[in-house]
Amino acid sequence: MLFNSLHFIVFFLFVTTTYYTLPGRWRWFSLLTASAYFYASFIPAYLLLLGIIIVFDYLAGIGIERSSGNSRRIMLTLSILFNVGFLCFFKYFDFLNNNISWLMSIVGVDYGADTVSGLYFGLALPIGLSFHTFQSMSYTIEVYRGNQRAERHFGIYALYVLFYPQLVAGPIERPQNVLWQFRQQTDFDWDNLRMGLWWMMWGMFKKVVIADRLALVTDPIFANPETQNAGSLAIAAAFYSIQIYCDFSGYSDIALGAARTMGFRLMVNFRSPYFARSIAEFWQRWHISLSTWFRDYVYIPMGGNRHGRLRTFMNLLVVFLLSGLWHGADWKFVIWGAIHGCLLIFSRLVYSDRHDFGRWPAWLQAVLTFLVVTLAWVFFRARNVSDAFLILGRLAKPSLWSLPNLPISSGETCFCLLLIMFLFLKEYLLPDYVPARRSFWPSLGVATLLCYLWGVFGSNQFIYFQF
Repeated sequence: MLFNSLHFIVFFLFVTTTYYTLPGRWRWFSLLTASAYFYASFIPAYLLLLGIIIVFDYLAGIGIERSSGNSRRIMLTLSILFNVGFLCFFKYFDFLNNNISWLMSIVGVDYGADTVSGLYFGLALPIGLSFHTFQSMSYTIEVYRGNQRAERHFGIYALYVLFYPQLVAGPIERPQNVLWQFRQQTDFDWDNLRMGLWWMMWGMFKKVVIADRLALVTDPIFANPETQNAGSLAIAAAFYSIQIYCDFSGYSDIALGAARTMGFRLMVNFRSPYFARSIAEFWQRWHISLSTWFRDYVYIPMGGNRHGRLRTFMNLLVVFLLSGLWHGADWKFVIWGAIHGCLLIFSRLVYSDRHDFGRWPAWLQAVLTFLVVTLAWVFFRARNVSDAFLILGRLAKPSLWSLPNLPISSGETCFCLLLIMFLFLKEYLLPDYVPARRSFWPSLGVATLLCYLWGVFGSNQFIYFQF
């Protein structure tokens, strides 16, 4: 069930209305049932797989809390290995098998990759698996650290993992932030409804009006980069930077808004990342729930910046390699992560302050950071590593530059540029704007009409659903 579908609108209205209609003691059950239906609407069989993860980590949390000494550490390790193993089997089995086969072929060993591949059964990746396995690991780690009591109510814990607004694409929540909210008796609040609906509408606008319209340019060009000139490739790369931001942050806005209409407060996942003046600041503003997850559960436990510069740089590089691999079982994602890790290391070597471009004007620092991030996105979006290098190679050759030949009309191109300008102006001037009570319903009506008139509708799922 996609957020940008009539099915979801009907689902959302029914679930939210039911939530406030039922007595408080039944609300968790209604949300759990609705969330299970939401996930089953994609591939019903995978609800069982998610249920296995939920049962295992529910029991692991109780076991960790009841244990002491090495037993606690062993139970946490088993929980992490189970979640990582589950993720690796469904997401990285083919990737690992193919790469082992390639390495064995270099030394002339017949690895039997086809036989091993048969163990996988050609299973599809459960949607949002990377998100809810990381959220499950957050729970057991926080119980181990003593920051969260083990949840005894199985239904409440299952809701923590299954909660439909952020189930398939985050934000990746910590148990301290949301578990207690599921027990709270929340009365209807007009301001929650107003803010929630507006966030949802703004997220929908970013998705169907901006992101999906820009996809009309980026998809055809990235599908056949060898036939494109450098001008077209440059426009497509820049448009993709905006597309992936509007697509992913649009999902996050809808998720936060849907939760807020029922009184739940999820963590903010984006803070105008393209206003960042350095790569470090970009990662403080982009996919915040993932970057803080890696910081708290990987970077700091590895030593963080406490053991000298060389160790710090190694830790940064490992974290970003893992972050790239988290995004997809493909070397192009690993290279994308490596680029960001190397950029952070370079900035720490060269610049002593928090910005990567010295004392240059703030706007120029932001533009340069955007350009660097955009070039890295080429690896993220390209079909494969070869295509990414082909695109960057063409962008680096002045002789290949000419007027772009885009797959949309000049009028549509101008409209895309106006939408991008509107996006940046809105986020710069009115980042937290929500209409006042008196003007709310007319404003919501106008925004809905604009989404209907300008939106690109179809089967365009959110980009991060594949992760």
